[in-house]
Order: sequence, then C-alpha cells, then structure tokens
Amino acid sequence: MKIHSLLSVTLLISSFSMQSCQVKKDQQAEQRVLRDDALLQENDSLLTKIQKQTFQYFWEGAEPITGLARERIHMDDVYPQDDKNVITTGGSGFGLMSMVVGMERGFIGKGEGEERLHRVLDYLTRIPRFEGAWAHWYHGNVGEVKAFSEKDNGGDIVETAFLAQGLLVVREYFKNGNDSQREIARKADSLWRGINWKHYTNGQNVLFWHWSPVHQFGMNHAIQGYDECLITYVLAASSPTHAIDTAVYNQGWARNGKIKTSIQKYGIPTEVKHNAAEGAVGPLFWAHYSFLGLDPRGLKDRYVSYEDAVVNHARIHVAYSQENPQGFKGYGPDKGWGWTASYSINGYDAHHPDNDKSVISPTAALSSIAYTPKESIQFAKYLFQGLGDKVWGKYGFYDAYSETADWYPQRYLAIDQGPIVVMIENYRTALIWDLFMGAPEIRLGLKKLGFQSPHLK
Repeated sequence: MKIHSLLSVTLLISSFSMQSCQVKKDQQAEQRVLRDDALLQENDSLLTKIQKQTFQYFWEGAEPITGLARERIHMDDVYPQDDKNVITTGGSGFGLMSMVVGMERGFIGKGEGEERLHRVLDYLTRIPRFEGAWAHWYHGNVGEVKAFSEKDNGGDIVETAFLAQGLLVVREYFKNGNDSQREIARKADSLWRGINWKHYTNGQNVLFWHWSPVHQFGMNHAIQGYDECLITYVLAASSPTHAIDTAVYNQGWARNGKIKTSIQKYGIPTEVKHNAAEGAVGPLFWAHYSFLGLDPRGLKDRYVSYEDAVVNHARIHVAYSQENPQGFKGYGPDKGWGWTASYSINGYDAHHPDNDKSVISPTAALSSIAYTPKESIQFAKYLFQGLGDKVWGKYGFYDAYSETADWYPQRYLAIDQGPIVVMIENYRTALIWDLFMGAPEIRLGLKKLGFQSPHLK
C-alpha cells in the first residue's frame, strides 16, 4: 500500500508539473504572439509604405510590351550590357505574387491587375519553352531567349520553379472568381501543367538545373541541398502531369540525409549543410526564394525542420552583424545587417558572412521579417532615419549600399525587390503562404515526400 500510495503521489506531482510546464509554454507562446501583434500594429504604416513603393517595380517598372519583370532597372538609364528590355523568369514569378499583394492591398484595382495578368500569361504561352520550362532570360521586346551563359540557352528548371510558384498563387487567388478571373486561373494552370519536371532528371535520381536542345545536359549542374532550390523539388513532386519519384528528392535534394548537419555558428544550429565552404552559411536569399509560397512554419521532413533552418539562417546573419569582425561602418542588429546576392562594389556578388565586402543588401533583412521581425523592422527604420534618400528611391530601397565605401548606387534587381513585397505580406497576413499551401497538388506532393506541416492536418 505504501509503495502504491507513494507511486500515486509521485504520478500526481509529475502530472501537475507537466501541466504547469505546458501552461508556462502556452503562456510564453501567447506572449510572443502578443508581442508580434503589437510590433506589427505599431509599424503597420511603415510596412505598407515599403510594400507599396517596392511593388511599383513590378507595376510601373515592368517591361512595357510583356508586363513581366525587367531583370534590372537603373535610374540613370545606363545599361552596360544593353539589357534594359531583358525580362527575368524567376523575378517575374515573384512579380506575379507581388501583383496579388498589390490587388489585395488596393495598390492597384482588381480590373487593372486582371488585364495585366491576361497579357502576362498570354506572353508566357507564346515564348519558347523547353520541355515546358522557361529560359532564365528573354528579350522582352522580341520574345527571344537571351542566353545566360554559353551553354545556358535553354530551359532553367529553377527559374521555372520560381515562376510556377507565382502561377499557382495566381490560380488559387482567382479560381473561384468571375469569368475573367477564372480564365486567368485556367491559363496559369495550363502553364503549370505543361512543365515536364521529370525530363530534368535526365533519367537519374536528381534534378538538373539546365537543359537545351543544343547542349542537352551539357551544363551538368545537379541541384542538391541546401540552397534556394527546395521549391523546385516540391513542385516537381507535386506536378499532376510530370511528377518525379520520391527517390529523386531523397537522393537528389536531401543527399540521402547528408543535408542534415550539426554545424553551429555563434551557437546557433544551421540545421542544414549549406552549399558553401565547410562550416559557412550562405546568402539569405536561400531562406527566401523557396519560401515565398512554401510556408516554413512547422515544415519538416524526415531530415530537418525547415522552420528552424530559415529562422536560424537569419539569426546567424544578425549575430554576425553584432560581431562585425572587419569593423565595417553601420553594422549591427539595430543598424545594417543581412547579406545576399546583389550588386556589389565591383559588379555582382553573392554576399554572406564569409564573403563580406562591406555591402548590405536591404532585401536580405527585409525579406527575413517573418523570421526576425524586430531586427528587420529596426533595420528598415535605420535606413529611413539614418540614410534616407541615399538608399530609398522610386521603387523602394535600392539594391545595395556600403557605408564604409560611401557607395550608394541607384539600381534595382527584380529578384531582390520581389521577396520584400511578398515576405512582408506573409509576415502581416500569411496571404501568399495560405494561397500556395492551399493548392491541392502541393498538399499531395508534400505528403508524398514525407513532409509535416500545419497545412497538411
């Protein structure tokens, strides 16, 4: 009896402790939510200002014939590569999602948006595709492929994935609308269904980035994690017409589990092995491009938690700004932070903590707002209050700057502006996340690959 009574008391105490612990965790979670809500409400007009101005890159600044996103816009109208009218496939996908944000927030009228989308989708139907995939670049004014490099003159399945992400968001947004809106959804769906993802495996258990009729798989660039390309595998597995097998994901992207790592930076686990030098973390666009539509919250597969991977990626960049090992001007968690691929002092560079040229790219911190809301908002305030018109222009914050080098180019890139609009909206309302994750085939594809997500319950 004594043993039984003691055991009962022990179990009762243990149960009470567990309940108390859970209550404490729930209270802490509630406090975090309340703090985030307060932060959001306090900065509502600031975030709208950034979104509205940046959205204009894809609206007023769009290539005039096609309505698609221009690869770059230089405010001095000087284009050394004579590429003013070149449109970008991936950046146009970001632009499609930005247009949904623009319509939802009233930056443009629904009718205006619909008219533009019809033009965009019709153009995407007409231009050359390669087993359903688009090239990286096109001459917008004539509809011809602009080679990205000598052998890269055909399909780019990663850029195509970024575009397809936008197509699905547009489809989901309009699929239950009026006749014009349902026709937009039908056009977007047709383009999505036409992509032959399986072709880009070349018969192997991995996706290859490029294919062209001239050079075939001559680029021979296998897509493996971890970088910006997770969405390519998710879409390829989700295709209702040309889906890849799960083995392609497991062996290709996840490297049979070798994508998982125990590496830490500043005491923060990276979770995934970045495609960088051993122990290094990559540019922050790796935490953005795949997750404009793909909701990382609670997203995990048998190998890693992608929520932890992207949040920790941003936190590591914040920690690096605090350390500032090279003593660059204007760095800090409440000042300048965030490194990614962007314009650089000597051209273009993929900046990250192990490749720091004193150049800050505003998209890095701003597009991380869902991961680091306090630090991202503080960064935006620092830009407005500390640097002002040096970094802010017609289409939002310019692509990059360096206080150390006193370098403030008035230039923009589509692939950097788009994530700002979309990720701020995901932080505010989860609009784009909810639309993309609501696509039936995406849910099936994620389940097929063994993912867990609150959207799949």
